[in-house]
Amino acid sequence: MAPANAEDLPALDRSGDVPLHAQVAALLRGYIRTRKLGAGALLPSEAALCERFGVARSVVRQALSALATEGLIQREAGRPAVVAAPREHRRLVQRSTGLYEQFAQSGVALKTRVLGLAPAEPPAAVAEFFGSADLLLLERLRHVADAPLAYVRTWLPAAAVPGLRADDLADASLHGVLTRRFGLHPGAGRNQIRAVAADAALAGLLQTAAGTPLLMLEGQGMDQHGRPLEWFSTWHRAEQLVFDVDVSVGHESVQPRLREPAPPAAPAAPLESAAGHDPLARAQALVAELSAELARLRGGAGR
Repeated sequence: MAPANAEDLPALDRSGDVPLHAQVAALLRGYIRTRKLGAGALLPSEAALCERFGVARSVVRQALSALATEGLIQREAGRPAVVAAPREHRRLVQRSTGLYEQFAQSGVALKTRVLGLAPAEPPAAVAEFFGSADLLLLERLRHVADAPLAYVRTWLPAAAVPGLRADDLADASLHGVLTRRFGLHPGAGRNQIRAVAADAALAGLLQTAAGTPLLMLEGQGMDQHGRPLEWFSTWHRAEQLVFDVDVSVGHESVQPRLREPAPPAAPAAPLESAAGHDPLARAQALVAELSAELARLRGGAGR
């Protein structure tokens, strides 16, 4: 596969304060995305990039290193860099822990840029949830390296977070700040997932094309006292994120008479006589009976 043509790349802006390596990385990142280069597509060689941008090889190498750290390209000594296969980030959606904490646990550094924090007029459904219109609207853009991953809008009760500033939340966890500064611990809540198309505003924020499918996670959360704490809406770039859901049999139940009961090998003693009036013994007997029924049903389903 022939490398991309370096002449197709725009020139650097040498009049501003943005470092040259950061500009080179940004231009290459935009080039890969706007041209929709697939995995394995060759980029121009380091020599071609140096000539096109009029920079030293160290500048080009620093830019390529940044893109490799993002997982956007792969590098091999003596050969042009190639576009890497998309890296999927994962998020567990049934947990109250936020995106920042989940990424930190997996070793991924999530950057946060606060776009705004101010009182705002909430939609009717949001005001009804909080029982008040005295709310703050927090807007954030989350990045992995320099690539935008998600745009977040969060409503918070103003009275519960006095003195909260936008600076407190830059490259930080909202839940961590709520816990440390205000003693508010996220508790139970409800999340919903929807597939939506990016409008012009979202496309601009997430650096994608209008109409691109996004994964939208919307949720309402309570604090440790059962009081409304947050209402959030998060739009994720769908090609970079996978939502994981843990499935547990703990929430399943066995319905009676799914099958005709098999005749017992020997008459079983009634539960009352087997367990007497001891509540613990009766509970243990019930568990044993349910376990046997589950085993029988699974055995029948496997046949």
